[in-house]
Amino acid sequence: MIPDIKKRALHRARILQGQLRGLEKMIDQEEYCVDIITQSLAIQKSLASLNKLMVDNHLQTHVTQMFQEGGEVRERAITELLRLFELSNNRS
Repeated sequence: MIPDIKKRALHRARILQGQLRGLEKMIDQEEYCVDIITQSLAIQKSLASLNKLMVDNHLQTHVTQMFQEGGEVRERAITELLRLFELSNNRS
């Protein structure tokens, strides 16, 4: 993993942990529904940010190597990326 991306991904994961704890507390305390939804949406944005970092790392490392190898390995990289694209588009 690229050191800078790893550092940023770990930071994002720690933020997410805090956001999830906060969400759990809000639900437990039966806070206002819109506030809970707002927190949940913030968590989703944080997850999207983490996913973007991981895709960046994957493209710069694994995919680059897989394309250089060519053949079946290159095809596997394309299949993986298409699967991620499909998963991303099925979120709604």
